[in-house]
Amino acid sequence: MTTEDHTRNANTAATAGDGALLRLEDVHKRFGRLEVLRGVNLQVPRGTVTCVIGPSGSGKSTLLRCVNLLEPPNRGRIIFEGEEITTAKGNDIDRVRRRLGMVFQSFNLFPHKTALENVTMAPAKVLGRDPEECRAKGEALLARVGLADKLDEYPDRLSGGQQQRVAIARALAMDPHLMLFDEVTSALDPELVKEVLDVMRELAAEGMTMVVVTHEMNFAREVADEVVFMDGGVVVEQGPPREVLDNPSHERTKRFLGLVLEH
Repeated sequence: MTTEDHTRNANTAATAGDGALLRLEDVHKRFGRLEVLRGVNLQVPRGTVTCVIGPSGSGKSTLLRCVNLLEPPNRGRIIFEGEEITTAKGNDIDRVRRRLGMVFQSFNLFPHKTALENVTMAPAKVLGRDPEECRAKGEALLARVGLADKLDEYPDRLSGGQQQRVAIARALAMDPHLMLFDEVTSALDPELVKEVLDVMRELAAEGMTMVVVTHEMNFAREVADEVVFMDGGVVVEQGPPREVLDNPSHERTKRFLGLVLEH
């Protein structure tokens, strides 16, 4: 066993001890002169749902992109399953991302591929799994998100809600240890929002660890173990939904929730 392996195993043991699957320590992200994240600290225990709320421009989406290393932080540490992933480069980033599923606002499906092909491509090409195994799992995942009858449909023949559910199935096909959701219902018509949130509720009930950036306050209240309110690139307030959403202690949180709930 290499020194690197010993270190990784020691870190994993330490993380298992404190229960945190994901930990952010003093994370900063700057784009030119604009500092989008200004020292974010966050712990996500295994098997929990963390909902991140806040106004536009507060750094919520950038936070997820830093976790997925789409935007490497300028300062601070991100520790995932006991491993500091902020130092990952090259192939190490790919290895990290295989354990992280991310679903975006836009569906990002391949338009020339069927729903089933969109779900099975990455496991076959990235993980090198047997095509028949990938097909069987893809069919099961699409059935799981209520799309068993849409296997051979192309994205342009699916509703927005159906496309987003294909995107969720595609992320799940990689057997992620953590799922990141970035405002996944914001581009949907109101009547399509529920079908996507219902899939996410089922994942939460099954014990999937999730970090969800959302404006769906009812979803956060029902599903989240922890609600994090961000503004100006910092965590202003965090705690159980009944505290942050129903009895916030910070005046900025109160103003935000007043506007959102009124709307």
